[in-house]
Amino acid sequence: MPVVGLSVPKGVIVLGILEDLGKRLLFFDGGMGTLLQENGLPPGELPELWNLTRPKVIFDIHSQYRKAGADILKTNTFGANAIKLRGSGHSPEEIISAAVGIAKKAAGGALVAMDIGPTGKLLKPLGDLAFEDAVAVFSEAAQAGKKAGADLILIETMSDTYECKAAVLAAKQTGLPVFATVVADEEGKLLTGGDLPAAVALLEGLQVDALGLNCGFGPEQMKRLVPRLLECCSFPVILNPNAGLPRSEEGKTVFDVGPEKFSAAMEELARDGVWILGGCCGTTPDYIAALVKRCAKIPPKPIGRKNRTVVSSFAKAVVFGEKPVLIGERINPTGKPKLKQALRDNDMDYLLREGIAQQQKGAHILDVNVGLPEIDERTLLPHAVSEIQSVVDLPLQIDTSDPTAMEASMRIYNGKPLINSVNGKKESMEAVFPLVKKYGGVVIALTLDENGIPETAEGRYKIAERIVKTAAQYGIPRTDIIVDTLVMTISAGQENAAVTLEALRMVRERLGVLTSLGVSNISFGLPHREHINAAFFLMALQNGLDAAIVNPGSEEMMDTYFAYCALSGKDEKCMAYIDRYSAQKAAPAPAPGELSLSGAVTGGLKESARAAAHSLLKTQEPLDIINSELIPALDRVGRDFEKGVLFLPQLLMSAEAAKAAFEEIRASMGREANRSKKEKIILATVKGDIHDIGKNIVKVLLENYGYDVIDLGKDVPPETVVDAAEKDGVKLVGLSALMTTTVANMADTIRLLREKIPACRVMVGGAVLTPEYAKQIGADFYAKDAMASVHYAQELFANAGGQA
Repeated sequence: MPVVGLSVPKGVIVLGILEDLGKRLLFFDGGMGTLLQENGLPPGELPELWNLTRPKVIFDIHSQYRKAGADILKTNTFGANAIKLRGSGHSPEEIISAAVGIAKKAAGGALVAMDIGPTGKLLKPLGDLAFEDAVAVFSEAAQAGKKAGADLILIETMSDTYECKAAVLAAKQTGLPVFATVVADEEGKLLTGGDLPAAVALLEGLQVDALGLNCGFGPEQMKRLVPRLLECCSFPVILNPNAGLPRSEEGKTVFDVGPEKFSAAMEELARDGVWILGGCCGTTPDYIAALVKRCAKIPPKPIGRKNRTVVSSFAKAVVFGEKPVLIGERINPTGKPKLKQALRDNDMDYLLREGIAQQQKGAHILDVNVGLPEIDERTLLPHAVSEIQSVVDLPLQIDTSDPTAMEASMRIYNGKPLINSVNGKKESMEAVFPLVKKYGGVVIALTLDENGIPETAEGRYKIAERIVKTAAQYGIPRTDIIVDTLVMTISAGQENAAVTLEALRMVRERLGVLTSLGVSNISFGLPHREHINAAFFLMALQNGLDAAIVNPGSEEMMDTYFAYCALSGKDEKCMAYIDRYSAQKAAPAPAPGELSLSGAVTGGLKESARAAAHSLLKTQEPLDIINSELIPALDRVGRDFEKGVLFLPQLLMSAEAAKAAFEEIRASMGREANRSKKEKIILATVKGDIHDIGKNIVKVLLENYGYDVIDLGKDVPPETVVDAAEKDGVKLVGLSALMTTTVANMADTIRLLREKIPACRVMVGGAVLTPEYAKQIGADFYAKDAMASVHYAQELFANAGGQA
């Protein structure tokens, strides 16, 4: 980590931005689209094309920002990728080469950041863009930026950690410094449900050079988010807010915070610890000039390494060391004949049911092991990891001895995984540590080497010490190592428990590294194993065990865990214990093979939902199944989503499961199914905007609630929307926009609908909108998320006497 030194005079850039970090605050420029609109950019026209058609305008904008004091100029390439440029007649390399050249010409000593924004697509399994295809799209752009002479790469406005990971992997291939910023809502949640600690864990694991927030809000709103970011982040933090919140005035988008108020708020955040500051939508050179004037002489606040051992999923981070962590062991074929057969049959739903059941039972992390002699682990393991992550929001432990299967799984994993395992063998460390360095992760270190498992605690400690030292040579800190001192069954030697526990204490006290054990190994070969397991588990916890691989379905093991946490003070006010054992204790989760139709839908299990629907049709009427099982399940999922206890990926997978069940039911209903459709609703992304993530999510949910959705696609002119609404007598239109430059087209579409079809109602959504802004452009309803769209449709058609 750079050491904070004396401030460098304004305008002096030392060689390489990484050398400059921490010596003084650095300043990005502001918004590009805002100034392009002022220079006549029509709503919906691709801003990146102006690098070719109006390069002088781009040069002048960069020059104004440099004159204002910006140290880093962002290229006009936010959407310069193969997906967004499709049909433009120009390649990404052509656009990017021109953009970087213009910025470098205007830089005058400033650095040029190759700007990479999102593709506008959801990645599989939620969307239709494959992860490796996303990496290829971003790689083409990043390599073009490097070839053109960019000094660094800025990945910004990412609302999905998975897409962000694809972009980071592509950018890291260039060898340039990589910065990454995400966009979050007021609660600190990304579009796909991830929170800030999870995003930080992922990005720090991938070894970006700086990370932070941009867009979404102004600096006042970000004051609530920045402390959370700084609390868990050990890397330099970036902040590029908007100029407040947008509103419409005389058909133009304006923002509610001026330069002085903007810079005053940013000063507070700089003093709190933000190292790199700039602006996004609505900010102009006046904002950057005010920011630099107010903040240039503030010394960067030293960054303290948080020394946290943390893994993450797309949704949440799990921190080791605060209280014992439970790793569910049930997705591991050892001793499990049903799971072995499911793996042979490629029965993913069995694995998903096991995952859901373990989460409901209280596991914090899920072990995923698909190793069987007859299984192609290199193909099946990454597939299983991807499928499990689509329905479970817990972090996963990738469990394999095959380095190729390990890398394939780590690469597509959405988060910072736990890796099981590395050991003291030279070949093991040489295979595993480069993967941990490249993709990020916390690795379980087994205390065995070429000579096997030492019989003494001292022998196991020596192996652990060697592993930790070797990891450091790869740049992997001891906080990313968890040592497993190996449990051997006491039926083969009664001293085995004592040796394991002594080695565990030595590792914790002398090496300062966290520990993990596969607890149930202690009882192999003995009757009533659960008694031995629970007693040994308690002994290990008392000796400082940090993580345990256990069966969360074992009541004795879970009783031991909750009692220990309450007695040791790790369960604040005994709240977890009370919640688990109170009179209102929830019914136990069903076994993996016993899911009802509603359970399959809420769990997001497509094949189980289809099978359950098929079974119910033998004894129940189709409409009864829909009304008693499917709709209540969707409502329950919707409520959990709104409460923040269930996230977008799970919401969409539940919708897909319901869709599978509907298809089964509809096939049995024949023509009657079509007559049971509810009202028609038009959805469209407005003219000039090619982002259709939000629209597609809304479509899936509305269809599952029985509405007949007419999807007009993206980049839809106002006249097309009106013509379709008139033709089909549509009473509700949903419009989506992600870019500030296309909101004017949304307003035009609403205006034309009001003129031609006054009775038609309009709901709108998108990252650039607020309820007030939506009202100003004439919308009837602002949908903050997909479920809000469903509720509005239900209310509208119910009041109109429809079937909803």
